[in-house]
Amino acid sequence: MAHSKSAKKRIIIAERNRERNQAVKSRVKTMAKRVLTAVEAKDVEAAKANLSVAYKEFDKAVTKGILKANTASRKKARLAAKVNAL
Repeated sequence: MAHSKSAKKRIIIAERNRERNQAVKSRVKTMAKRVLTAVEAKDVEAAKANLSVAYKEFDKAVTKGILKANTASRKKARLAAKVNAL
């Protein structure tokens, strides 16, 4: 257990950041899943619409430092390839 005031504060801040990061990662995964669901249903319009929303979420996660740029780029490219295959 932390003894100093600053160490206790760091524990609180780390927990708050962990929850925020977890929420952003969950949102990114949800958006990617929506694209994949539309691809499975062969719904081109929905897939393209969801793809642009997913791109935005990936870019936000990179800006906030939650995902690395190459990771987001890779995931976006894989989603785009599946949509373009339709």
